[in-house]
Amino acid sequence: MAGAKLKGKSYKPLFPYFEHMKATGAFKILCDGYVTEDSGTGVVHQAPFFGEDDNRVCLAHGVVVAGGEVVCPLDGAGRFTAPVTDFQGQYVKDADKAIVKHLKEAGRLVHAGTIKHSYPFCWRSETPLIYRAIPAWFMRVGQMNERLLQRNNETYWVPDAVREGRFANWLENARDWNISRNRYWGTPMPVWMSEDGEEAVCIGSVEELYQLSGVRVTDLHREFVDEITIPSKRPGHPPLKRISEVFDCWFESGSMPYAQAHYPFENKKEFEDSFPPDFIAEGIDQT
Repeated sequence: MAGAKLKGKSYKPLFPYFEHMKATGAFKILCDGYVTEDSGTGVVHQAPFFGEDDNRVCLAHGVVVAGGEVVCPLDGAGRFTAPVTDFQGQYVKDADKAIVKHLKEAGRLVHAGTIKHSYPFCWRSETPLIYRAIPAWFMRVGQMNERLLQRNNETYWVPDAVREGRFANWLENARDWNISRNRYWGTPMPVWMSEDGEEAVCIGSVEELYQLSGVRVTDLHREFVDEITIPSKRPGHPPLKRISEVFDCWFESGSMPYAQAHYPFENKKEFEDSFPPDFIAEGIDQT
């Protein structure tokens, strides 16, 4: 039977943990070209917060919405959390046998077997990797697509084909940019936030940080700024602390024209007289 004949049919979920999401379009059969019959069974369960294709397909069909509820019942160590009560605390890869046993006892298991296929591993620890949604900071890009394409058309490219091909295609489909990374080494994102997330401030300079915190710093690395707190404007609330993320290094690269001139704190006229530049040399792999 062709998959298209099953499209739109609903089904009873194997587990009841997120059954409430059926009201918003979950647990229906969807179709997409990335699923093929020559790799596996030709049937793929969509977990929208554990895979890029899963997320894309579920967004397109309204199963999840941007900015909506994030269904991610795993902690940072890959262990099940509530509401997955039957396997709570188990490492996701160790729970396979328990899940199969649970399905068999419930009379919902059709066949159990093993399929050999490629799988990503961490090159450092040699442990299996999983895709998992995590909180991140994004720069909105989608609303600028037309303006970006217009600027691209006004630019003289060598070779000329890049303007109409690679770069134009990328700009046309540009998505919001994840500018945060969960690492220690990097430029700290200058956002201080309250524990409840209701109060936040983005710091624009060393002087502003001093005015708000009373602490003057000359080194902006994490070991110097992470301990700085900013008093809350709400009486009785604990002080704001810096968020843990650092900037994506490509965000830093894009800041180079401003940073090298210490703009806007110095050289304001010189910078504005010479920006944007007349000539940029870039590797073809970066276009």
